[in-house]
Amino acid sequence: MAHYLTPEHIFTGRDCFTEAVGYLKQCGKKALLVTGPHVMKSEMFAQLSRMLADHGIEFVTFSEITGEPTDVMIKAGVSVFRQKGCDYCIGFGGGSPLDAAKAIAVMAANEGSISDFNGKEITKMAGPVVAIPTTAGTGSEATKFTVITDSVNDIKMLLKGDCLIPKIAIVDETFSLSSPQSVTAATGLDALTHAVEAYTSRKAMDMTDTLAVSAVKRIMKYLPVAYRDGKNREARHQMALAALEAGICINNSSVTLVHGLSRPIGALFHVAHGISNAMLLNACFSFVLEGAYERFADLARAIGVADEKQGDIAAAEQFLKAIEHICEVCEVPTLEKYGIPREAFYAAIPKMAQDALDSGSPGNTRKIPTLEDCQEIYKAAFAG
Repeated sequence: MAHYLTPEHIFTGRDCFTEAVGYLKQCGKKALLVTGPHVMKSEMFAQLSRMLADHGIEFVTFSEITGEPTDVMIKAGVSVFRQKGCDYCIGFGGGSPLDAAKAIAVMAANEGSISDFNGKEITKMAGPVVAIPTTAGTGSEATKFTVITDSVNDIKMLLKGDCLIPKIAIVDETFSLSSPQSVTAATGLDALTHAVEAYTSRKAMDMTDTLAVSAVKRIMKYLPVAYRDGKNREARHQMALAALEAGICINNSSVTLVHGLSRPIGALFHVAHGISNAMLLNACFSFVLEGAYERFADLARAIGVADEKQGDIAAAEQFLKAIEHICEVCEVPTLEKYGIPREAFYAAIPKMAQDALDSGSPGNTRKIPTLEDCQEIYKAAFAG
């Protein structure tokens, strides 16, 4: 038995906003448009603002989401939401504004600190969320999760609840055409991680399997193209679809070891989420391969790096080589080359490993790691 959740309305493709307008008007009377300062200065923000105004959709802008969202940013957003009389949120940007829009809608309806909700099922929001991604990666437009940093305890909180799934997802590759190369790599590899982890998760189900394989095939083919030529509309379109597919997958089958170990790195060393995922791919997948040879072999055959003549173990290892190759194409550094001091990283390993296990994500792998396993994976990943 499986429970499958998606946004109420999904619009995809060029100029799909015009089809979504009628549904936006049903969300409320005034939106808080949540974004970041760089996006706010962009032509795509001006374009969205014009479209909202032209269709009579009232909104106020909150553009204080810098980097990955923190509890402090969310508190500031809630203040604006209440003061301006907003009754729903529009998240516009990468995963951070989308996650922030969800968190603001939650805290506008609840008292206390957002950290009070860590590990609990959230059931109440001040209004629906409309998600309009400008990157192809996080899949936040399709998930019941939001990741917010607890600035007091230096942890990334994975907050969850069915009510966090955006009511409307508007996925138009036009908004991603100006994404810089570094963002294209980070978000694309994040989407790849989502798809692979969902397919190899203990919680994998038939419907997510179909989307996960589709997403992996799209990403392995089109991420290198989008990385080299950001104006290639077909590559951007395929990546946008892949990110959406992968987001639906993790919403239903969850993430596993990579995300569990990645979040503490982001919280303590401020590495962008997609890049910290990519830095861990080889070490994490090498560990979990033993428990899921058949699954990794399926993916290898799907992308054409292995065939039915090869056994599952050999095919799975070919898939791992393909992962290594795409990370090289996207110029992913090791943790050490990124500039994280070895002494500081090694000193943080015990806390990071415990935080990773506490998140619950590593427990979704088919080969469940111990605390010691997590510590060894961190060490293996440091120098690559």
